[in-house]
Amino acid sequence: MSAIATALTRRHHQRLREIYRSAGWPCHDMLEVELLAAGLLERRPSPEGFESLRVTEAGIQRLAEVFSQNKAARTPHEALVERVATAMAQAGRLSWRGLMLRVPLPRALLGGEPAADTGGPLQACAFESEAVAAPAPEHGWCMASPDVFSVRHTTVEAYLEPVVHEIKVSRADLLGDLRKPAKRAAYLGLASACWYVLGQDARGRPIAAPDEVPPECGVMQLEGERLVMAREAPRRAVERLPFHVWMALARSGPAVRPEDDAQSLL
Repeated sequence: MSAIATALTRRHHQRLREIYRSAGWPCHDMLEVELLAAGLLERRPSPEGFESLRVTEAGIQRLAEVFSQNKAARTPHEALVERVATAMAQAGRLSWRGLMLRVPLPRALLGGEPAADTGGPLQACAFESEAVAAPAPEHGWCMASPDVFSVRHTTVEAYLEPVVHEIKVSRADLLGDLRKPAKRAAYLGLASACWYVLGQDARGRPIAAPDEVPPECGVMQLEGERLVMAREAPRRAVERLPFHVWMALARSGPAVRPEDDAQSLL
């Protein structure tokens, strides 16, 4: 293997995958030059004088190796998170992973003591992150980190329909999570609907039955390679997202970006 081929980065592999999935029209940039020099692409002139690109056998082998490495490196939880985020993108939604979002909740739900007159910070026991100053005497801020947060791709704020998907691949993790009503309330406070997505155990069975999840949340289950809706999530209207949520979305950017689409090169 050439020195150029061994030095290829994630961007090279992404471009190689896009050309394999698309019609192979050239971009004439340096990524393309390095892929050609490594022997992973070849130029194909047409009788009309146009030029297209084709992934060589060496390129297909490189794609298979990278896919195998990435698949082995992902944990079952990460793989299911990615599957759900991709499914939301395919449904025409914008999705984010690993956001940290502030949510105001009643102090009684958080288990905290009433704040002093100065309004000191309250530690939210349902989350590992440190809470910030409470917005009101009877409320406290807590930090929620949904596995997947998505909104509709629309320019009308009232039509965003924000949705939270919480991914669970371990029964013990799920049962521990269900004992934290504050965490669930935070997710419901962020979104018009909240779903629990349940993975499978070592025997290929769902880690829990739908009725084990509280009725205010929907349930999806992984059956083989498919995501199946086991129970619809109750929905409520959300007129607008808070400004700090918009800022968190802008800082992170969607998990599945437009350049991941093979049609972007056509």
